[in-house]
Amino acid sequence: MAVSGFDPIVQRWFAERFGRPTEPQILGWPKIAAGHDTLISSPTGSGKTLAAFLICLDRLVRSARAQTLADETQVVYVSPLKALSNDVHRNLEIPLAEIARLAEDEGASLQQIRTAVRTGDTPAPERTRMLRKPPHILVTTPESLFILLTAEQSRKMLATATTVIVDEIHAIADDKRGSHLALSLARLDALAGHRLQRIGLSATVKPIEEVAACSARPHASLTWGIGVPWISPSKFLATHYRPSRVRKRGVRSTIVWRS
Repeated sequence: MAVSGFDPIVQRWFAERFGRPTEPQILGWPKIAAGHDTLISSPTGSGKTLAAFLICLDRLVRSARAQTLADETQVVYVSPLKALSNDVHRNLEIPLAEIARLAEDEGASLQQIRTAVRTGDTPAPERTRMLRKPPHILVTTPESLFILLTAEQSRKMLATATTVIVDEIHAIADDKRGSHLALSLARLDALAGHRLQRIGLSATVKPIEEVAACSARPHASLTWGIGVPWISPSKFLATHYRPSRVRKRGVRSTIVWRS
């Protein structure tokens, strides 16, 4: 998917900020746009966070331009670290502010797109504020997500979510935090009344097929956008530089592989 597929304001912002997309973005955007569960594993600094977020931002910008953006949470971003959650929140505020300025320059009227962070360090007034006026993108941790799923008001906020992004998935995939998060994601699906699209991000996930299989919906298409040269091909892969298909635990998976 080329940048030309995004809203014109998003296109202009991306071109002025980055120039051209990276490989994880080129591989990941079409699958995310199509609604597939997607695991993107690529080195630090390769743009994988924007690979996950830009489709979500584009959807919000299009609704904001059409004046149809509802006051509801659409994207839940989960990070295993509070510090990383705060960084991501700041890194979302900057592009959203820049996109708003570009829209103003072009005479386009955009509704405000809001983000908020909810961790154990979030002050009580901010927690109350986000419940009164839900953020369109909620940044949180596995533990705080669990707490949000237990309270009536925050459950109402989460019920409208359509996408969940799990960053640094390798840090929680093989321990009790991963099991705990898996339960929370299942509860989130039940609360929303449908399965949310899941996007996983990691620079070091291994074995990648195990993590991908655990995060896929049964019998659905799962796409792995991979840009990590040092990961050896697993026994499930017969060739390099070509899409390969495997079956593991009842999941049909499409692997995008770069040797």
